[in-house]
Formats: sequence, structure tokens, C-alpha cells
Amino acid sequence: MKYAIALIVSLGLTACSWGIKLDAGGTNVRVAWNDDVSHCRVAGAITVSVLDKVGPVGRSRLKVSDELEVMARNQAATLPADTIKPIDQPHGGEQNWNAYVCGSTGAKRAPRSPSAPTGDAVETFPIKDH
Repeated sequence: MKYAIALIVSLGLTACSWGIKLDAGGTNVRVAWNDDVSHCRVAGAITVSVLDKVGPVGRSRLKVSDELEVMARNQAATLPADTIKPIDQPHGGEQNWNAYVCGSTGAKRAPRSPSAPTGDAVETFPIKDH
């Protein structure tokens, strides 16, 4: 019985992010971590949340942050918006973002291929736990 509970808990921990993937619309949304978005039009506000704990076990803050970013990018694409910027830091598995339409006057867009970086553009990718 003890081993069955341990197996269920470990499977639950590894399954937390299987369904959180960047969709086709989200790939066109950039994250303006430190960029000025004053020239952009506000498209709306986004609040996203994921589990930051599974039972008594806390999840990696980096993994939670990555999942929140992916969810915010996916949701921004439905507004439609092409840029998001965090309003605050993740807290309790939840984070608030503002969504913007910057269009062609926006800051440089991050490249969509990790093998072809250009200039000072940066794109983040979720880290997979091994």
C-alpha cells in the first residue's frame, strides 16, 4: 500500500505540465519583460494560474513561471494581442499580465527559431525536468 501511494504521488508530480503547451497563436506573442510598451495599445488584462503544489510538495518555481508564461501567451493570442508584460511576480501559482497590440511599431520581436537568434532578441523556452 505504501508503494502504491508513493507511485501515485510521483506520477502526479510528473503529469503536472503535460497539457500546458505553447499553441500556434501563442508563438506569435512576445513577452516584453523590460521593454517600453507605452507606444502600444492595451488589449486587455490576463490572469493565469497553475498548481504550485501537489499535496504538500511544492513545485519548482522556474517550472511554474514557465507554465504561467506559456498560458499567458496562449490566452493573449485570443484577444488578439501580440505582446504581453507581467504586472507582478507569480504568487501562489497565479500571475497577472497586461496584453498589448504593438504591431510593426513594437520592439524587435524575438526569433521563432532557437537556432537562428538575431541581434539582442531573446526568447524563453520551458526547461524540461529529467
